[in-house]
Amino acid sequence: MSWFAALRDTARTGLTLDRALTDPKRALRGAVAVALVLFPTLALGGVGLATSAAMGAFIAGSATFQRSFRPRASLAVAAGVGLGISTFLGYLAAGVYGLFPVLLAVWAFGAGLAWAIGPTAGVVTANTLSVMLIVVQLPVSAAAALGHGLVAALGGVAQAVVITLWPIGSWSAQRAALADTFAELADYARRLRQDPTAHVDPEPFMTARHASAVTPWQDRHRPPELRGLRGIAERIRPTLAALADPKVGAPEEGPERDRAREVLAAAAEVMDALARAVRTGDPVRLPRSAPALTLVRPDQGAQLQGAARRSARRLGGLLRKAADTLDRNDEDTITTPVVGAGGALHKPSISRMLPVALRAVRRQLRPRSAIFQHAVRLAGVVTAAYLLARLAGFHHGYWAPMTAAMVMRPDFAQTYSRGVARLAGTVVGVAVSTLVVQLAHPGEWVLASLAVLCIGGAYLAFRTGYALTTVGISSYVVFLLGLQAGDPLVTAVERVGLTLLGGSLALLTYALFPTWQTARLGERLAEWLAAAGRYAAAVVDCYEDPAAPRGRAVRAALLDSREARSELLQAMQRADAEPGRHESGLSGVTRRQIDRARAAVGHLGRAAVLLEAHLPAVDAEPVPGAAEYAEELRLATALAAGALLTGRAVEFGAVRQAQARLEEGLGEGAGAGVQGDVVRAGTRLVGVALRDLERALRGSSENPRGSSEKEKR
Repeated sequence: MSWFAALRDTARTGLTLDRALTDPKRALRGAVAVALVLFPTLALGGVGLATSAAMGAFIAGSATFQRSFRPRASLAVAAGVGLGISTFLGYLAAGVYGLFPVLLAVWAFGAGLAWAIGPTAGVVTANTLSVMLIVVQLPVSAAAALGHGLVAALGGVAQAVVITLWPIGSWSAQRAALADTFAELADYARRLRQDPTAHVDPEPFMTARHASAVTPWQDRHRPPELRGLRGIAERIRPTLAALADPKVGAPEEGPERDRAREVLAAAAEVMDALARAVRTGDPVRLPRSAPALTLVRPDQGAQLQGAARRSARRLGGLLRKAADTLDRNDEDTITTPVVGAGGALHKPSISRMLPVALRAVRRQLRPRSAIFQHAVRLAGVVTAAYLLARLAGFHHGYWAPMTAAMVMRPDFAQTYSRGVARLAGTVVGVAVSTLVVQLAHPGEWVLASLAVLCIGGAYLAFRTGYALTTVGISSYVVFLLGLQAGDPLVTAVERVGLTLLGGSLALLTYALFPTWQTARLGERLAEWLAAAGRYAAAVVDCYEDPAAPRGRAVRAALLDSREARSELLQAMQRADAEPGRHESGLSGVTRRQIDRARAAVGHLGRAAVLLEAHLPAVDAEPVPGAAEYAEELRLATALAAGALLTGRAVEFGAVRQAQARLEEGLGEGAGAGVQGDVVRAGTRLVGVALRDLERALRGSSENPRGSSEKEKR
């Protein structure tokens, strides 16, 4: 993609507005919390303290709108504490000549590293930079710095109190995540009717897992229908694949295939009904097609046999269990535990998450890390913008570094789309709010009321688009700072100019010192290959010794594979928006090779899913040679991942030899009965996937320049 096309597309993305609005009740709640802090502080403490308190309440409220399954009150408190600390340190540093730019650079570097913890942490810490830059412009003594820090933190506490006293949709996000999982399963079942080798989208399963991790308080108070159903959905996924696959399920053609399609269609309708019940909290209403899930049809026609019959029986049992769980929970009280639902995924408190967060940040302290490079860029740009504005003599010089802090993100697409949206939104917001101040000359209380109204509008527009949100935020800041003396027209001109300065500096810096996702696609692919190999090996290993407890190992390997695949897909999506052409890492793998290799690794993961669907019972007959094959597969995929990163040839000869020994031990048509047949079919699918991977990456070990010269000749 050319630079012109990339800039055009990112600008269009940044300026695009959706019709969706944030929940009006939640937006009103956030604005009310700001008002409860702003008006009393303005009456009792004056303009300076009111500004600090209002900025703290605004940022803490913004944190509660970020995508997170944590209790919103705890997010508000955490954001408020961070704001209080940044405000206090900023005031102290502002009183010592030359110290504030140093503190600003260090804090900006830390804000950039916070993206290693997650997007919510990255956004909130970037907002603390903005508050630090704004409030330290107010003249106070060093002794009053603690007071300003405390009132900034008070804004977060006020948001938490209002959220606690006025709960809105406390479990709506968790319900939506679980319902989306069953909806994806229903869509997957319909796709399997036409394409027996279709792939399921693992993203809803990952989201549902994050949503199901709860604190002890949440575990005691969550609706009972949110207990246990995610585990059932996880077991339905491989069962659907095993029923539809012609290698280990129903035959590719014939009456059994028609019967399998009927079962899949009925299962899809049942899962749609489950999704609706979970999303709304209403009792589940099974469709009329539900009896089609039974193994005996009224007309006694062709029936499923062998592994397909076992998959259909397991699918019907799982769906009945899910429906029974919802029916039972509808009759129980909200605190009654579901028998057999399994233990909860306990979410540690924010204080206990601190060591985990520090370890995540420590892992990013390496020059090639995208997060580390973002932190360096953010620190440099924010500090440079601050110093340039000060040297130019602007009275409101903080607006330039504040714009840079709000614009910069770890990837090209977000940085440029938000940059364009920020510039456009700030110009409009500052112009409109300044015109209001210039024409109406409102007093302090009217300005405070207008600020609350604007922040409510910004909260309401969070889902509409960043440009419209920026209009509300800019107007909020203008009205809030309008409480202090100054010429509104001169101030508006300065703010627009400084916005252009800070935004342009951020965009130019990213263009000169970029972090291209395209250059990291090879690394992401290698990580997914190794994770998918560990998952497949963990599943095959269970067939050698069915009595051994390996369920957790299989589950952990599956989660690692999902996470690695998600990171690759996100990197590819970001790479598609990048300008120019960049090699995919040191190995010189082309984008076409990555696309073909991604499909091959996906087939490897799908083969593991099919094998997982038929995991043997503890008393099942062992499959000899399965453990040896699993170890060879685990080692070969790890070596292949290393070869992909270093530019060496990828080959799986050792796995093919292990498969030959496995089939020789089983014997054609003999071995460990049905389990042996499943392992034989599953490992053959693994072999096909590995052979496709070899073909996809053939030539990646050659010199990329030499390859292009050969193509020209």
